[in-house]
Amino acid sequence: MHVIPQLRKLERKFEKELVVIGVHSAKFASEKETDNIRQAILRYGIEHPVVNDHGFAVWTAYRVHAWPTIIVLDPSSRIVTSVAGEFNYEQMERFISGLISRFDARGLIKHSLLHFQKEKLPDSPLSFPGKTIADEKSQRLFISDTNHNRIVVASLDGAAQMVIGSGKVGFRDGDFHTAEFNHPQGMALHADSLFVADTENHAIRRIDLKAKGVETIAGTGQQASRFRSGGPARQVPLNSPWDLVFHNGKLYIAMAGLHQLWVMDIAAREIRPHAGSGREGILDGPLAAAMLAQPSGITTDGHRLYFADSETSSIRVADFEPSGRVSTIVGTGLFDFGDRDGSGAAVRLQHPLGVAYHDGALYVADTYNSKIKRVFPQTRTAITFLGSGKPGLRDGTGEDARFYEPGGLCAASGRLYIADTNNHSIRVADLETKQVTTLRLKGLPRATFRR
Repeated sequence: MHVIPQLRKLERKFEKELVVIGVHSAKFASEKETDNIRQAILRYGIEHPVVNDHGFAVWTAYRVHAWPTIIVLDPSSRIVTSVAGEFNYEQMERFISGLISRFDARGLIKHSLLHFQKEKLPDSPLSFPGKTIADEKSQRLFISDTNHNRIVVASLDGAAQMVIGSGKVGFRDGDFHTAEFNHPQGMALHADSLFVADTENHAIRRIDLKAKGVETIAGTGQQASRFRSGGPARQVPLNSPWDLVFHNGKLYIAMAGLHQLWVMDIAAREIRPHAGSGREGILDGPLAAAMLAQPSGITTDGHRLYFADSETSSIRVADFEPSGRVSTIVGTGLFDFGDRDGSGAAVRLQHPLGVAYHDGALYVADTYNSKIKRVFPQTRTAITFLGSGKPGLRDGTGEDARFYEPGGLCAASGRLYIADTNNHSIRVADLETKQVTTLRLKGLPRATFRR
């Protein structure tokens, strides 16, 4: 995800000289399915062709060992460089410019545009919604309309009340009509403040629901290139903040790109790491020593933090106190995933992105299994609550319902509100009867801008 914007810049600068071909060598079983890859291409605005390398043939032929890996070929298809991991744009730009000059002098560069038939986005009120918050007190539903780059506010029965953000990709504070976001995800509500993880701007934004304004409270707009110890919130670069939860004057952040949880003191405007060493993996222990892997969902019961650690397909828990620890509820390793209910080490999830605490249980958006699971922290037990496991859009009861890679969820007024991401919809489930319906959003204006 971090490489895609860099590649896009290279494609536009060298549009007549450079061809980019994506090769998708899947880690997760769900990612091997061509239809699921097609959805990811749409979600991330990829405009170059992508190969489904489901059998790792290209991976093996090019001796790749890491995600991502960038390989540059010259006009005769010889490898001239290979970079494992994220690359520096300026260095790559200079390198490619040099290659073009060298081979252009030999008449081997064909300066022409290549045209590809791109996938079309569906014309729907929402586009790949990432997260939801339902507030019982105000009877409002907040939706991160991620690919429309805006926040939608509606009543719990779906009547649109306001839209926050112009819909244009950007990083701009201002009123609700002029403010700009870049693929926002998680939110946290406190009084008249709605905090937003503005993921691809690598920033935290605060929406004043009363004054109807948006301001940046953390992050510089630039992606952090290394681990940091924290400091004044507006001066510290962040890396893909994915979800938020508010507790006792502090905002806790699932910082997916740094494999950490961070915390921001709202009054002091200070931000720092809270849990995770920054090394990717699954290792329990003291907060600073624990290893996390792309935490993408976070919630609390008021006593501890619970988070979905996506790359390890696990649900974990962290203490609030700086002297506390990180422990794992379910999940065992970076390459241990599946769809198996049970207890402890026997449980298998597949890349969960969302988690919500309600009435002693955790509800989990088990994203790549297209299910909603219920996890009990005390017994470390997980059971399927909703969804057949087969991707689709079908209302029904319990496991008869179908979802398509749900990314976030929340509980309010006896119901779950689920961001059914690849279905571009919000689903509502009765917690008692398990009846699932699709929320009909009424009066929501169509988005004008997309990436």
